[in-house]
Amino acid sequence: MKKGSPLRFDFEKLWKEGMLNWHGKMPERMIDDELEEAFWAQSMRKKTYKQTDNYAKKIYEVMKQHIPQNASCIEMGPGWGNYTFQLRQNVKRLTLVDGSESVLDYLKQYFENDANVRFVHSKWEKAQIEQHDVVIGVNCFYRMYEMNAALKKMNRLAKKRAIIGLTTGPIQPHYVILDEQFGYYIKYPRRDYITIVNMLYQLGIFANCEMLKLEREYRYDTLQQLYEAQSKKILSPQFDMAHVKASLEGFIAMENGQYVYRHTFYAAIISWEPVKLHD
Repeated sequence: MKKGSPLRFDFEKLWKEGMLNWHGKMPERMIDDELEEAFWAQSMRKKTYKQTDNYAKKIYEVMKQHIPQNASCIEMGPGWGNYTFQLRQNVKRLTLVDGSESVLDYLKQYFENDANVRFVHSKWEKAQIEQHDVVIGVNCFYRMYEMNAALKKMNRLAKKRAIIGLTTGPIQPHYVILDEQFGYYIKYPRRDYITIVNMLYQLGIFANCEMLKLEREYRYDTLQQLYEAQSKKILSPQFDMAHVKASLEGFIAMENGQYVYRHTFYAAIISWEPVKLHD
């Protein structure tokens, strides 16, 4: 912990507690590598050609401002390439580090003839890798338990800039209605970007944090599909579907024969110039 820090709370401990589910246990995917690999294998099979999320372009435009020209770059946990394809257009060399073989196999098909893209099959914590100009990780920290060590490694391997991106709340607004008006227990997020900002601060890293307002859109062919999908975060053992319908009433629009639900969310882009840390 940074000496003299007014933040006496242990934010890494808070992060670890946030990894537990609402029954106080660690979810299986957090600790079972085979189960995690099966999840990504199934996910990659569903992807179409270079399929990415629409909001990723907006997030990358903010991150790109922190990436020097002709830089070498490490991307942690690239997933299906939300930022990988854009990164490759802007960096000289790109090293992709991921614990999933399925993820790397998926991306290799797009870069098989590119000698300046390297693939490292390893968890970030165990990856043996040299310094690069930039280290980037977006929404890839959900299984990282020893977060201080992971952040220190980012700082150590980045010559010029370390960049973290996380999409964040608020939760879909109808869940707040279900909580406050109908009294249901809701599966609110247990970890957030601000915990990472505070961990960095306590390590002695004064990071810049930029917030980007975004919009998420859900489309359904039937109201029943919508109601079922948008009640999954209710933790109460029993609930009245009429309450779900009432909570959603002001948020649903009909467009081109589909039921559309939109809500605001944010991306936090955390970045810093690497500093010398003392353990």
